[in-house]
Amino acid sequence: MTSHAPTNPRRYFGFSRWASAVQRSVRIRLLLIALLPMLVLLPLLLGTTVNRWSDKIDDLLLVKVNGDMTIAQQYLTRLMENSGERLEALAQSVALARAQASPDPAAFLETQRQALGLDFLYLSDGQSGPGGFDPSGWPVVVRALSGRGQSAVDIFSSEALARLMPGLPARAAIPIVATSAARPSTRMTEDRGMVIHSAAPVQLASGGRGVLVGGVLLNRNLGFIDTINALVYRPRSLPEGSQGTATLFLDDVRISTNVRLFENVRALGTRVSAAVRTRVLEQGQPWLDRAFVVNDWYISAYEPIVDSFGQRVGMLYVGFLEAPFQTAKRTSALTLGLIFVAIAALSVPIFLYWAGRIFLPLERMNDTIARVEAGALEARNRLPDDGNEISHVAIHLDTLLDQVQERDRQLRDWAEQLNQKVAERTRDLHAANQQLARTTERLIMSEKLAAVGEITAGVAHEINNPIAVIQGNLDVARSLLGAQADQVSTEFRLIDDQVYRIGAIVAKLLQFARPSEYSGGADLIAPAQVVRDCLVLTRRQLEAAHIEIVTDLSCPAVVLMEQTELQQVVVNLILNALHAMPAGGRLELAVAETGNKVEIFVKDSGTGIAPDVLKRIFDPFFTTKRAQGTGLGLSISQTLVNRAQGQILVVSDLGQGSRFTIRLPRAGGAVMAG
Repeated sequence: MTSHAPTNPRRYFGFSRWASAVQRSVRIRLLLIALLPMLVLLPLLLGTTVNRWSDKIDDLLLVKVNGDMTIAQQYLTRLMENSGERLEALAQSVALARAQASPDPAAFLETQRQALGLDFLYLSDGQSGPGGFDPSGWPVVVRALSGRGQSAVDIFSSEALARLMPGLPARAAIPIVATSAARPSTRMTEDRGMVIHSAAPVQLASGGRGVLVGGVLLNRNLGFIDTINALVYRPRSLPEGSQGTATLFLDDVRISTNVRLFENVRALGTRVSAAVRTRVLEQGQPWLDRAFVVNDWYISAYEPIVDSFGQRVGMLYVGFLEAPFQTAKRTSALTLGLIFVAIAALSVPIFLYWAGRIFLPLERMNDTIARVEAGALEARNRLPDDGNEISHVAIHLDTLLDQVQERDRQLRDWAEQLNQKVAERTRDLHAANQQLARTTERLIMSEKLAAVGEITAGVAHEINNPIAVIQGNLDVARSLLGAQADQVSTEFRLIDDQVYRIGAIVAKLLQFARPSEYSGGADLIAPAQVVRDCLVLTRRQLEAAHIEIVTDLSCPAVVLMEQTELQQVVVNLILNALHAMPAGGRLELAVAETGNKVEIFVKDSGTGIAPDVLKRIFDPFFTTKRAQGTGLGLSISQTLVNRAQGQILVVSDLGQGSRFTIRLPRAGGAVMAG
């Protein structure tokens, strides 16, 4: 028993060596470049061309079958028009008028039926027909009674056919044949009749208006379908081997066709495929595509047939065998392939001969370049000058390599010098940047101190003088009022506090200008007392605005913060609340202790703050008061509170009011309320 297992590794390694050789060999790569257009690109081009040509042929076949369907539809339409025209001519004839007055008008109608090739013909007042048939519900009859004739395709039941003409049900009945790809059905026989139904208005002998009604049964009407096929597919309209067919469907059953089941057996009773039925009968769309018809593939066109009620009741089909066209396309593709193989067999040896003459110099140059890339800058081709272009390129390459070697040496020297200079310049630049930063900082500080000093001098002069006057006159008022001064002692105390506050502000400006000359810290204050003082300061504005004040200031907790700064924050919040209640409202002030925090609440019932505004109220210079505010109140308040290790929180509902909360760290000890 012979084992073939060892051959697989050898084949694998052989392929691997060949692939590696392809990557390294200029010869093989040049051969591939030379043969690629012939053996790869040209077949791709031919394949694409053949494929596009095949698609164009398919499109032309669909255009042809669509034109064939147009002819078939025109014939069917003309057939209905002719039936209506002949019936109208008979309805208006003198012979019909005379026949109505004769003892046996039925004999006249029978004679005319046979002459016109109709399967039934009757005269009616629109309410009754032959054998008890009721014509009143048919649209063509109703239209004829209104004075206009009409022809349409209508479907009659077996009972209706029997009343119209004995023997029609037997002609109409077609056994249904099981058909591949058709929709499953339990029906065994199609006994309905598809009829070209025509009606024309007529003047009855009694003086009233009546109708003359006639029809042609299309079931098993082979002459009708053969005429369509002869019109559409004339001799030599299709290639040899192809065959044109036409079919009339009632629903999805072939009731008239020249498609054969066998050599001389027409495919009556076979059914259309489910895909065609869905698209044409259910969706009402035409079918223009290849389709499996009974036992072979055809280039097919199907159109729905609509009756006088507007319902899709059947289909008209024309088509021709696809096989001859497919055979022709395959033959053409095979012929082109053989021609290509013949051309390749003749041209490839010539290409190989021409390519071989340039392989050796190119391989030498490739080897030289590889050695140079590996670091051997002294490698050269050293080929003789044979006078051809490749020899010139090889010699020129040697010259370029000499220049490259010299430039490489120079670049290495320049790079070393450049690195040294860059390092020196980097150190100098770093030192200069540090010096510039220190100089800039000192310049900014100098400019700031100069500006603040100038402002502070003016503020001290302009504010301290009025303060001294106010304080002096306040002392005079106390001395003049004497005991009566006790009645306004609270107001005097508040004036003293505010004068002190102004002095403190001026002192802070001076402290900012000359911080080395001042020192100080926060005070231990009771927020409840500060809020009371602020209410006294703003009482006149609140009363003038009809603001109801509700307070809860019983909390004795203290915080570490300058009193004037907390007063500034609270007064700013009270005034903001007052502006938010232009028509009056309710202002709630409270101080509460929560854990190690003291919270001051300022709540109003004003207009509230919109969400897009709420997130910006602490931005400097942002204001909604237009010319009435600077936009610095809340920004400064937040700065003061943050400096005391606290925070300001706000909650607001548009139209419901706002609540500001000042949250400060609680300090030890207590301050007595004044």
